[in-house]
Amino acid sequence: QVQLVESGGGLVQAGGSLRLSCAASGNTFSRNGMGWFRQAPGKEREFVAGISWSGGRSGGTTSYADSVKGRFIISRDNAKSTVYLQMNSLKPEDTAVYYCAARNFGATMNSVDYAYWGQGTQFTVSS
Repeated sequence: QVQLVESGGGLVQAGGSLRLSCAASGNTFSRNGMGWFRQAPGKEREFVAGISWSGGRSGGTTSYADSVKGRFIISRDNAKSTVYLQMNSLKPEDTAVYYCAARNFGATMNSVDYAYWGQGTQFTVSS
């Protein structure tokens, strides 16, 4: 079993920056592919960013949704069993509940591929 706890949500103005964190416990974190997803009111959950497993302290292959590419950066620190989502140049349409998810090894864009999920953290961008 993997337990995931997100943190860092809140309120920020458009154009600002924020970093979300997801702390994992329960297995060998470095072997997990990690993903960030988000769900806005009335919309389906969508992929935001993913990072594959890594044998080192950090690294891994990253992938991004087109809507956040160039603005968001996903990273991991295996020593801390934590994955981060640095969000820059924020827009009101980034407002959503953000979820962290884990699966074995690779990260994919499909939420059904992830076995473990955090409880989500609310993040609002004001215009």
